[in-house]
Amino acid sequence: MNELQTYINSYFNISYDDLAEVEKLFEITHLAKDEFICKENTRCETLNFIISGYVRVYKYENGKEITQWVSSPSEFITDLSSIVFNTQSRWNIQTLTDCQFYSISKANYNKLNQLVPAWPMLEKQFIAKCFLILEDRVFSFLSLSSEERYSLLFNSRKELFNQVPLQYLASMLGMTPETLSRIRKKQIS
Repeated sequence: MNELQTYINSYFNISYDDLAEVEKLFEITHLAKDEFICKENTRCETLNFIISGYVRVYKYENGKEITQWVSSPSEFITDLSSIVFNTQSRWNIQTLTDCQFYSISKANYNKLNQLVPAWPMLEKQFIAKCFLILEDRVFSFLSLSSEERYSLLFNSRKELFNQVPLQYLASMLGMTPETLSRIRKKQIS
């Protein structure tokens, strides 16, 4: 079982036959460091499952880059509103390292409803999981201090701190690089 099959199988109650049908619609793709999956104000045409590498989701706001998220291996990445509602992307989605993906085109994604009878329920579960992650993230910004947000990210996704430029992590945490540096020094001592 490959990474994509393992992920889908672990999160969703899906038959082996349906899993095989889903996997047929994905293809392995590669992007080099600094390439874009999609850019702001364009259509995002793929849903991508990261096999290897790191991807940053960001946009320009008031003359500066704001990192919304950094995705890691075994995570899906896309502009969800663009792929589901066929709107222009709100985000720039760019590789931070060389990356390998299982990618499904929007056209093939739309075929899932016909090929897999259980797909609407699986899609609903997937989007609900995305929403829960978003809720937790919003709540952490409302209820936790900068130090607590740093600790939460460090303890749950420690590998990011060795793979991703710290200014992107600082932005994702809603703080300046200087604040992140100060918190890291304080945590180490």
